[in-house]
Amino acid sequence: MVDVLQNYGLYYLIGQYPNGPLGGLALTLLLAAAGLVLAVPVGVIFGLCRTSPFAVLRLPVTALVFAVRGTPLLMVIFWAYFLLPSVTGHRTDQFGTMLVSLVIFDAAYLAEIVRAGIQGLPRGQMETARSLGLSYMEAMFKVILPQALRNMLPSLLNQLVSTIKETSLGYIISLPELSFIAGQISAQVVSKSVEVYVMLGLSYFLMCFALTRSAFTLEKRLAIRTASSKV
Repeated sequence: MVDVLQNYGLYYLIGQYPNGPLGGLALTLLLAAAGLVLAVPVGVIFGLCRTSPFAVLRLPVTALVFAVRGTPLLMVIFWAYFLLPSVTGHRTDQFGTMLVSLVIFDAAYLAEIVRAGIQGLPRGQMETARSLGLSYMEAMFKVILPQALRNMLPSLLNQLVSTIKETSLGYIISLPELSFIAGQISAQVVSKSVEVYVMLGLSYFLMCFALTRSAFTLEKRLAIRTASSKV
């Protein structure tokens, strides 16, 4: 493994950059972060629609969320890969295709996190806010949503863990993310394929473990803060 890192370490980390496209570990982290950042506002909007008293908003979004959540990410990638060129009029690159797929897929799951966060708050808070003269939207954005989002932070970190692992499916459209780069290295050093894929597994494990521990720590701190505020 040491020999592989010495010979291909830079390629594993950043791909062909700066003499070619960015890839490897750097692209995986960039894609996961960008996907989640873009998916959060979409997921919040979907979550608000899922809890809306207006059926014209709630029903279509509910159907969309159920359809995406019931579909493998692989199928969403294929849809984006073949549908986007017909919509945009030109062929979308691998990064754009994968980013759109992650945003759509993660937004559906984040919508359920937002819905659960909102519905997990005491019902009296909405009623109290409305009794103070706030409209439904004002009460939602000024009272309910800030509390729900704070309680959702650990879930958002866990969703980032899932997104990091989901980026590996970019392999099927030749996106030079971490697993694709590992495959390229393995093809060049066939005798050390085991070491290459052990290194790949360790890379995913370390990233996901660090984020999981961060989510656990954040969840404990939020629980302590919530308990202290009730005293």
